[in-house]
Amino acid sequence: MDDADRQVLRRCRVQLVSELQVANLWDALLTCELFQPDMIEDIQRAGSGSRRDQARQLVTDLETRGSRALPLFISCLEDTGQHSLASLLRTSSQTARRDPEAIRHLHLKPVAVRPEELRAVKQDPSKPAPGRLPPAVLGPEKLYPQVLRPGVPRPVDIGAGGFSAHERQRGNPDLAYILNADPCGYCLIINNVNFCHKSGLSTRTGSHVDCEKLQRRFRLLHFAVEVESDLTAQRMLRALEELAQRDHGTLDCCVVVILSHGRQASHLQFPGAVYGTDGSAVSVEKIVNLFNGTRCPSLGGKPKLFFIQACGGEKKDQGFEVVSASREDRVPGGNPEPDARPFQEPPGGYDQPDAVSSLPTPSDIFVSYSTFPGFVSWRDTKSGSWYIETLDDVLEQWAPSDDLQSLLLRVANAVSEKGTYKQIPGCFNFLRKKLFFKTS
Repeated sequence: MDDADRQVLRRCRVQLVSELQVANLWDALLTCELFQPDMIEDIQRAGSGSRRDQARQLVTDLETRGSRALPLFISCLEDTGQHSLASLLRTSSQTARRDPEAIRHLHLKPVAVRPEELRAVKQDPSKPAPGRLPPAVLGPEKLYPQVLRPGVPRPVDIGAGGFSAHERQRGNPDLAYILNADPCGYCLIINNVNFCHKSGLSTRTGSHVDCEKLQRRFRLLHFAVEVESDLTAQRMLRALEELAQRDHGTLDCCVVVILSHGRQASHLQFPGAVYGTDGSAVSVEKIVNLFNGTRCPSLGGKPKLFFIQACGGEKKDQGFEVVSASREDRVPGGNPEPDARPFQEPPGGYDQPDAVSSLPTPSDIFVSYSTFPGFVSWRDTKSGSWYIETLDDVLEQWAPSDDLQSLLLRVANAVSEKGTYKQIPGCFNFLRKKLFFKTS
């Protein structure tokens, strides 16, 4: 979807969420192949499953459905008798095409919001979330004791106004980034699975599981998710440059996820490199710097988050013995594979020290690595990578209450207790404030 159509959807968003009759739309959306059945199911499960939550998720996901998404959606509205909304979108689209600035000044129909609609919807902890088995069936103490910890109460710390500490921090712009936009921002997932024969890199079986989990997770966190699969190094760079060059002015955040093989690489700021399907590598440092304040000014002062599922090298960590090591953490019957490729120093060696002063200082950047630099990152061919599986679990359980750094400490602790060979995720944090994801 181009920027003009995105702006139309965002300017009309309040009215769409207020009036859209989603129940009448599902068959029409499937018939015109604008959405697939599994996507419709995800939208229907969004938030509390109410009409408003479904409408909000539908409008968000429309931005990811290609250049014909808006006209097809307008056609679906007309087919289901929602002519006033269809007319609103068509008129707004025509106006935006003639005069891109005019869309900023459209006078949309005001929508009355009842006070009770402003209250946050909280999940009853005694009831399982939709689509999940109750804790007694899942047996969390056997699966992820270090993630779920059902017997450990969350800190209360109720202060002035009846708000907990994290709620006070979340709403304070001096302490936390404010994610008010909906969608919060773009989330680009690059999923490299199949590599050319001459690269010497194996097929990353199981990576599709990681991709599907994160695609659904970040949609639930109010991001407009886009997926690119099996990209060469040059196509990876083009996709990332295109994302960096978009206008993020109305958004509050940006997320990049890369699922690929990786290796050590020379660096000044951020270690590691990830492989394209042609066997050529792109340094994490180069990827991150595409989004710095100089290259991507519309994201200036806003958090840029990078999640890298790839090996940092070939070393296999056998860990060290501790008293609390559990036999259950060795994942019997698993089939782990590494996402590694040997370190190869570039012909020119390391960059010269005097080049440091010409690099922009990174700010509002957070890079999360699945493993310590130089070490293997493990991926199960059936259940996906240890890091992504745990990240998804932690986000589901703790994103409503914990900030990003606390979430990833939980991930690091959980992953570190897995397997015969060991793995420890880590991060480079250049955020200036705490970051709480938008969960409602």
